[in-house]
Amino acid sequence: MINPKKIEEVAKQLSENLPSGLKQFAGEFEEKSKQILQNQLMKLDVVSHEEFEVQQHVLLKTREKLEALQAQVEALEKRLNESESE
Repeated sequence: MINPKKIEEVAKQLSENLPSGLKQFAGEFEEKSKQILQNQLMKLDVVSHEEFEVQQHVLLKTREKLEALQAQVEALEKRLNESESE
């Protein structure tokens, strides 16, 4: 779900861009940054790309079934109206 490599890359970029006076704290800053990023990302209501694709497929199948059922209802209503008018 959450790619740890990406979190490490972001934390490393943050530590590399620290002002020169703070470079001695870069390692500790990078670790803390990773922890904070992971904690905040875990709070987000996200799904994996794979799960999203599965749900998208389910939705498409459901939509197709709904359209088929709507067509059946319309056909049945038409037949009912025709038989009532006779």
